[in-house]
Amino acid sequence: MTAPHPLVTSARRLADELLAPHAERVDQEGVPVSHLTEIRRSGLLGANAPKEYGGSAAPAAVVRETAEILAGACCSTWFVQTQHHTPVLTLARSEAPVRDRLLAPLARGELLSGVAYAHLRAYPRTPVRVSRERGGRRFEGTVPWYTGWGLNDVMLLAGVTDAGEALFAFADAREQPGLRASEPMRLAALTASRTVSLELDGLWLPEESVVLRTPYEQWAATDHPKTVNAGPALFGITESALALLDEDTAAPLRARLAEVRGRAYALADHPVPHEYAEERLALRTQAYEVLLTATTAAVVAGGGRSMLLSSRAQRLAREALFLLVQGQTPASRTAHLNALAGGLP
Repeated sequence: MTAPHPLVTSARRLADELLAPHAERVDQEGVPVSHLTEIRRSGLLGANAPKEYGGSAAPAAVVRETAEILAGACCSTWFVQTQHHTPVLTLARSEAPVRDRLLAPLARGELLSGVAYAHLRAYPRTPVRVSRERGGRRFEGTVPWYTGWGLNDVMLLAGVTDAGEALFAFADAREQPGLRASEPMRLAALTASRTVSLELDGLWLPEESVVLRTPYEQWAATDHPKTVNAGPALFGITESALALLDEDTAAPLRARLAEVRGRAYALADHPVPHEYAEERLALRTQAYEVLLTATTAAVVAGGGRSMLLSSRAQRLAREALFLLVQGQTPASRTAHLNALAGGLP
């Protein structure tokens, strides 16, 4: 038997010894800095980063497995740290000067990054606009969702220019002239992730903070596959819910999970990410079906105890609801609603 990848071993150790034992408390009190300190030390934040910058350049299958493990143990902690990987990948693919300043400390876990770009998917609406000013860029508008406020060191911020470009730049993740955060949002699930909205009133960033500038359509073409594939967190939380069931109940669901996961990951590894879009969306919807069935079964098996906020089954069920809309686009929403409507008697 092949030994597990070191990152998988690190993820399992963190999940078993730290994340899962405290997940219900974190759900109610918030992701603690100490959790992220251990993740910084583990090497997991550099999973996607080039080795020459201190990362692991891990295979996609390893990255997915570690994400499943972390999400299944404590979805709030997973959600804060998962924001970090897009900035790392963006820097790794860039030739901008900011790469040499930030990629190594991000890969080594010395810095933790958040992301503020999901609003780009609302285009042609432009919640955040970017203009040139004084040798830099000025950002105006509202970032509706920003996760990890008070936990992250930097953020990857995006907006749309007057020329219709998607522009990404790094900023310090703190209040400063032109950047103000709301109070942390009270959410049905993942309130612990310290999610806020950001008001940008003339935030100025120097040109050397810009990491990517590309026509919006070109960026959207690369972003689209991220929103049609079934993500590892779905499968990780499903696994955790199945662990709360007796084997007779869990066995058929576990077989269905293995089937859907295998097909979804095979498509995720397909060399042409834009092909089989309808099949990818269908598998994403099927993954949701297994997730909701497993978490509902865990609640039913727990009986009245499942209504306690200290119940693992109830937490997993709420996290499942969160994943239904996380990363949602009009295309994925329509596909999911059509599948739900088609399943009605």
